[in-house]
Amino acid sequence: MTYSLRPYQREAIDALYTYFSGSAGNPLVVVPTGGGKSLVIASFVREAIEAWRDTRILILTHVRELIQQNFMALVRAWPDAPAGIYSAGLSRRDLHAQILFAGIQSIHKHARKVQRCDLVLIDEAHLLGRSDDGMYRSFLKELNEINAGLLKVVGFTATPYRLDSGMLHEGKDRLFTDIAYTVPLLDMVKQGYLCPVVPKRTETQLDVDGVATRGGEFVAKDLEAAVDRDEITRAAVQEIVRHGEGRGSWLIFCSGVAHARHVRDAIREHGITCETVTGETPAPERDAMLQAFKSGRLRALTNANVLTTGFDAPGTDLIALLRPTKSVGLYVQMVGRGTRLAEGKDDCLVLDFAGNTARHGPIDTVDGRRKEKSEEPGAAPIKVCPACQTINHASVRRCIECDHEFPPPEIKVAAQAASNAVLSSQQVAEWVSVKAVFYDRHEKVGKPASMRVVYDSGLLTHSEWVCFEHTGYPREKAVKWWQQRAVGVPVPRTVQEALLHTADLREPTAIRVKPVGQYTEIVGVRFG
Repeated sequence: MTYSLRPYQREAIDALYTYFSGSAGNPLVVVPTGGGKSLVIASFVREAIEAWRDTRILILTHVRELIQQNFMALVRAWPDAPAGIYSAGLSRRDLHAQILFAGIQSIHKHARKVQRCDLVLIDEAHLLGRSDDGMYRSFLKELNEINAGLLKVVGFTATPYRLDSGMLHEGKDRLFTDIAYTVPLLDMVKQGYLCPVVPKRTETQLDVDGVATRGGEFVAKDLEAAVDRDEITRAAVQEIVRHGEGRGSWLIFCSGVAHARHVRDAIREHGITCETVTGETPAPERDAMLQAFKSGRLRALTNANVLTTGFDAPGTDLIALLRPTKSVGLYVQMVGRGTRLAEGKDDCLVLDFAGNTARHGPIDTVDGRRKEKSEEPGAAPIKVCPACQTINHASVRRCIECDHEFPPPEIKVAAQAASNAVLSSQQVAEWVSVKAVFYDRHEKVGKPASMRVVYDSGLLTHSEWVCFEHTGYPREKAVKWWQQRAVGVPVPRTVQEALLHTADLREPTAIRVKPVGQYTEIVGVRFG
């Protein structure tokens, strides 16, 4: 059977060859959701076996749908592939296949039975933890010992970061060492390989300022208690129904099992077919629901924490977020369920009731680096009982002294509706007036110094960095910046020299700023 790779899929495979020709680490390949990681894996596996006949390859993941999906991608591309599956959920244990697709839950205790293995490919690699006591890490450690330390590991993911530890290839306990290849999500949208996701203004907006945070994420129980309120659910569902008219497949992310069922019931009251999938849903029932949704026989599907990875329903053309999260990975994975192409589908509508786009920015510009504790806003660590004035920890539901029951965190409809961009190309630049301009020296470890320029526009300030001491394009930008502001004055070679001549600079009366995640980029200036 013949098949063709998209240019970026070919580049991803070639990048792995280039990486292994000069490095001995464990690389990552980053391809956005819907970008065809299964075909990249299948093609890389086939080429590796054809080039090195005795190579044994293990492909690991955590969801049985992904195991089946990756296996079928290889078989379609290579019908005679010496491949098998090891998964309790799929009732197959082809342990000795040369190419083995396995579920980590099924195989993690059987490294001794696997024995010889040259290469391990891990799909959804962001699910690996830092510690050695997780299933993945302990299994890989034992398998590497069996294979004399020669095991190579490649990770595939759309989100190369974790909430608790930042970028997967950074930090002393990392398994992955480098990113061998990444393709920008926005490029794939512009080139027609992914479907655009577009935001729509929502009148209902969840306010979770009172919900406690643990490990950098909202505490699940408190979050559901705050979000699962009948009046809020009905208001949000009314908007979903109104905006969903003309849309075929609605996927709704909820904040817990009970919440998902309540949202389902509210949707059904509008005469729309809707089901709920949770971790408690029996496999046969779950499979039937997902198939009905993919085929268009089921209009809407609510879920709680189960359809964020490994779920492929290309026809999904409406995503509703009723699940606030501080995890950039979870946010990107949820919205990414709508980026796949499908016949008759022009785009996917995103209704973000949860404030995630405001919290993290567009999905193509999110910052997956670990935040310092001081950067993580959270609830106050104490609260005072109104009945007896006893000081309690913020997480308790009843007073430790008098058993007074504290109300759940307040939830309300936002005074201003949310309409944040979910792709950076949807962000609109605007002009703001400049009241004053300040200049200072900016140092960054391991980099040449730059001059930081701060524009005071009243309530907000906006900054840019002018790189006189850099080379290449940053230096070229610095030259143009200076010539635009200091006509006839030689361009400085150093930051110190520039700071001595700031009095010679024309100061703009207005700047044009464009949102970039939580920050702004200055894209234009006006003088006089």
